[in-house]
Amino acid sequence: MKTHDLKRAMIAAGVALGTFLVVAAAHADDAAAAAAAAAAAEATEAKSIYDSRCVTCHGAGGKGDGAAAAALNPPPRDLTLAEWQNSVDDAHIEKIITAGGPAVGKSPLMPPNPDLVAKPGVVKELRKIVRGFGGN
Repeated sequence: MKTHDLKRAMIAAGVALGTFLVVAAAHADDAAAAAAAAAAAEATEAKSIYDSRCVTCHGAGGKGDGAAAAALNPPPRDLTLAEWQNSVDDAHIEKIITAGGPAVGKSPLMPPNPDLVAKPGVVKELRKIVRGFGGN
């Protein structure tokens, strides 16, 4: 191969590699954008679920003072208490969200949410809401 042919081949290979890298970066950006959009959708859904299912007992601020709380015995958990927040791990919170109080030896008045079992991202976002009440 002549020197000028070798140079042309190297330039062509460099252009091809550069094009590949640009396309790969674009796909990575698309994947990151899609993942961010999915996470935002899960957070939005979790907030909606908390507002529609959990606020009734736990209250908007997580203090266990929702509209139905006064009629419940035992009363709903005050999710803002540091002592409780420090006594449970994330798996416990996620289990009680999906399986209800009896699944963790607590009140049967805390209902399960079996529809969320197939939505682990939404459950994690609900756990973040619960942790947020404790400043975590």
